[in-house]
Amino acid sequence: MTREQYMDTVFKTYRLVSVLSDRNGGRVYRLRHREQGKDIVLRSFVTPVQAYEVLCGVRSQNLPEIYDSVLLEDGQVVLEEYISGMTVAQVMESGHYRRSGAKRVLSGVCCALSVLHELELVHRDVKPENVIVTSEGRVVLIDFNASRKVMVGSKDTAVMGTVGYVSPEQLGVSQSDSRTDVYAVGVLLNVMMTGKHPSEQLAHGHAGRLVRKCTNINPGERFQTAEQLLKAL
Repeated sequence: MTREQYMDTVFKTYRLVSVLSDRNGGRVYRLRHREQGKDIVLRSFVTPVQAYEVLCGVRSQNLPEIYDSVLLEDGQVVLEEYISGMTVAQVMESGHYRRSGAKRVLSGVCCALSVLHELELVHRDVKPENVIVTSEGRVVLIDFNASRKVMVGSKDTAVMGTVGYVSPEQLGVSQSDSRTDVYAVGVLLNVMMTGKHPSEQLAHGHAGRLVRKCTNINPGERFQTAEQLLKAL
């Protein structure tokens, strides 16, 4: 079965609400159940993303539930929980975060990363656009398109992630691991507090010290796990 054929079966139950993204060999749709009115996300990939296979059925307050991941003749289709809320990027359109607000958001991000890292997955694209906060205060890390399994003894062969948030090892220097995501969280914290990359302006006080440690060029000098960073927040 092809992706188009599979999606035809899905559209018998769901109707299209909008196209959320269309880039890099993948398209993301928001769908609504024709009878129940419940929204879901459908992701269609030319090149399958292993992370969605690994995350299928995993339950976490800080990750979207992956309902199904189907490998097809010409790619992969993923059915995912739709998270209604605002991204950190959208919130920042009206200003910066206070430290207490940034701490709440980053605590949720660290909890999400702890789950991923336990599954030997590295997110590799932590950024304001990929963190959603719901009206109830739930913090959810989304978009695993750049994620990969940790493979000991290898290097990242393709640059994935977003400029400004990628760690040195994501540029093919060495293997991405949990410390790669710690680096991106450090940049995220600084951007939330100042609106700028730490190379332009470093956050003041405790936040700035956390950012410096997270973004150390040497992975061995960073927080080694998301749990360590969470405790330091």
